[in-house]
Amino acid sequence: METDDVVWSGTWVAERLGVELVADGEEQRSGGLNDLLGLALRRNPKRAHLLVSNVLGKHVPQSPSRVYGAGFALGEDVRKLLGDEAAARAVVLGYAETATGLGHAVADGVGVAPYLHSTRRPVDGVPTAGGFEESHSHATSHLLLPEDPGLLAGEGPLVLVDDEFSTGNTVLNTIRDLHGRYPREWYVIVALVDMRSAQDRGRLEGFAREIGARVDLIATASGTVRLPEDVLEKGQALVARYDPSPPPHSGPASPGTGAAAEPDGTGAGAGAGAARPEPTRVELGWPSGVPDGGRHGFVPAHRAVLEGALPGMADRVAGALPQNARRVLVLGFEELMYAPLRLATALEERLEAEVRYSTTTRSPVLAVDDPGYAIRTRIVFPAHDDPADGPGARYAYNVAGAGFDAVVAVVDSAADTPALHAPDGLLAGLAAHTGHVVLAVVPSYLPETPETPDVPGMAEIPVIPEMPERRVPERQEPPMPEPLRGPAFSSYAPEDVGWLLQDLSGVELEAPTEEREEAIQSGGAHYAESLPVEYQPNAEYQQLFMAALETSATRIARAVATVTETVLAEISHNRKRGGTPSPLPVLVSLARAGTPVGVLMRRYAQHRHGLDLPHYAVSIVRGRGIDETALRWLAAHHDPADVVFVDGWTGKGAITRELAQALDGFAAATGIDGFSPEIAVLADPGGCVKTYGTREDFLIPSACLNSTVSGLISRTVLRSDLVGPDDFHGAKFYRELADDDVSGHFLDTVAARFDEVADAVDAEVKELLSADRAPTWEGWAAVERISEEYGIHDVNLVKPGVGETTRVLLRRVPWKILAKRGAGADLDHVRLLAEQRGVPVEEVDGLPYTCVGLIHPRYTRGATGADGKAVAAK
Repeated sequence: METDDVVWSGTWVAERLGVELVADGEEQRSGGLNDLLGLALRRNPKRAHLLVSNVLGKHVPQSPSRVYGAGFALGEDVRKLLGDEAAARAVVLGYAETATGLGHAVADGVGVAPYLHSTRRPVDGVPTAGGFEESHSHATSHLLLPEDPGLLAGEGPLVLVDDEFSTGNTVLNTIRDLHGRYPREWYVIVALVDMRSAQDRGRLEGFAREIGARVDLIATASGTVRLPEDVLEKGQALVARYDPSPPPHSGPASPGTGAAAEPDGTGAGAGAGAARPEPTRVELGWPSGVPDGGRHGFVPAHRAVLEGALPGMADRVAGALPQNARRVLVLGFEELMYAPLRLATALEERLEAEVRYSTTTRSPVLAVDDPGYAIRTRIVFPAHDDPADGPGARYAYNVAGAGFDAVVAVVDSAADTPALHAPDGLLAGLAAHTGHVVLAVVPSYLPETPETPDVPGMAEIPVIPEMPERRVPERQEPPMPEPLRGPAFSSYAPEDVGWLLQDLSGVELEAPTEEREEAIQSGGAHYAESLPVEYQPNAEYQQLFMAALETSATRIARAVATVTETVLAEISHNRKRGGTPSPLPVLVSLARAGTPVGVLMRRYAQHRHGLDLPHYAVSIVRGRGIDETALRWLAAHHDPADVVFVDGWTGKGAITRELAQALDGFAAATGIDGFSPEIAVLADPGGCVKTYGTREDFLIPSACLNSTVSGLISRTVLRSDLVGPDDFHGAKFYRELADDDVSGHFLDTVAARFDEVADAVDAEVKELLSADRAPTWEGWAAVERISEEYGIHDVNLVKPGVGETTRVLLRRVPWKILAKRGAGADLDHVRLLAEQRGVPVEEVDGLPYTCVGLIHPRYTRGATGADGKAVAAK
């Protein structure tokens, strides 16, 4: 769809939300920024508006020569900046999915630089050379999968290409991560538009000084986006008004969203109601050995071979088109942007017809059929490439109702699946809006060994230096699984946490509490081999949780802020002392109690410092160690020295000791070292760690509930018949408890207090960093004393602290509760649970904790009464 010459395609959003694009310098007088960008509304809880590029070739069909020319011109600017000598040593890196084609065009403009783009598609057998997160995206995990890892290890300039530079967080985080692995002296950031705020622009200079490298930025146009304070609420209200219930596999069906959709989901348009012919499949004759794009690397010799083959491929596509076609769209597929773009440019040169180019996308955007809105129509269809993050809807924008006589759909062979050809698939959706659909399939490139190239002219390619010895070993075979993310697994947002777990939701793992306790204490089973039945709180307990959260939210926010600031200061100090730049810490929470804390730490770092910290959740099992497959995954994607393990609280320190022992064994067995056994916790009443938010033993409301405050995820499971040596540990996603889920409410309530505690935290952290924070292990000594004093003789049955005591009451068979004399509201929920289970609460003096839970010693089911409530130990 063309941009309107009279009505700016951002007018609709600007008038309703008060969003303004303010161009810099000459562009402000010429209106160039409005020519490059329109506006639309996202379905995204974090950002209401979407800058829609008119020259990117993603959402808006555009002349392919204009799309390619915009990127090529930026590449020429890069070469002028670098000079020929530095350009010959440069590498161009583009971002998936939006900038894969743009980055490739920039590399073409540079002329002598190899190209690589990040990807969200893992490829079996190809080790990962790096990865990073993009917080505002709907699919955040980026992988770097070069055929030759040495591509990233050189010392020449690195050119990073994205479609827009808004805050700069994603690009700067990428540079920070790669600079820690492969330091270089020069980085160039390239974007079609630079829309940073004044504050974000100042960060770039400081960042360059921090890493000790030159960082330049090149953009076609620049300006800023002015947003009213209530833009998010207004945007969400508009989306709800114009698209209250988007159908899962259909085009826009509600008033104002464009062409109506038929019930079968293919959308109504040209030829609706008539039998739709099968698409015409054309054999392209793609040159052997030339990659389909930059996923695994694309070098100048590949480019030369492709240029020679393009005219013949364009002839084959043209031969499959109707002779009377006057308006033709070449439609690419998600990350596959460059191959269809070059086919479109060649077709544009050959045909007298008007040729346009765009691609499908993952991003959900509201469609409004108004000339002042950038996304006029949409076709929605199921994913057809078996994506690693699970099935989901995909979109083709501004295709329906655009009057195309023919659409050439270009996909790679990995995406040429039955789902593509299904009645609700992409091809059927296109057939509803055009008289002729052509399918062209580019073979998905599978990397070959460097010794057996299969590309004419490859012998002339300069040999890329071998990658120097890495501190982080490459991923081992067989290929490891990838993280699970919400909403497919857990109720947390996908950017909040990646779960290094496998989904066991379909397996019956729950057992009655008394049955589990007897098996555990008799040695017949390990506690991690089954799950307790999820405790469902009554209305009184739920009200108590809400009241406790409201009372303690400020204290929790302060502890979150304190531990996060301490972590940031410690990792910066350790790296600077070692002579390397400060990296971003990689938060790795110990599932599941540590995961809400990890999410809050990540949110605080983003809120206070604009940092997008990677966050993953892993399983650790007392007596069995930490998930070693998860450790290998982390080592393949991040420097182990950057990993910070996170937990909710300490009790007696058993997990602290378990982690240290497990990491030592892992390093000895694999040679992968560098992981620190230190754990950062919200509360450390046991004196077991040196990085904490507080050492007070207070109520953390996330300890009051189970899965319903932890993203609806169970505790983790390790059982040999379910978890193989190369699998992640398992857990269940309790989707059926969604109506009772308070995970988001807990996070939002605490995060709302971050600004309130900022001043106090700054002073507290300064004092903490200069204090002696060495572990005292006071808690362990108290547990040993209690174990002997009460005749238990097993420290594993003594659970100190509010959090651990709550777990005893929720999951185990409690014997009695020891409460510090005079303990107040922090124990209200403990007293209520104890009353419900018939467990005595004994007030004692001299406890280093607010309370201690004692598991029934020498438990058998005969040790409880007929009502299941605990009785005196025998």
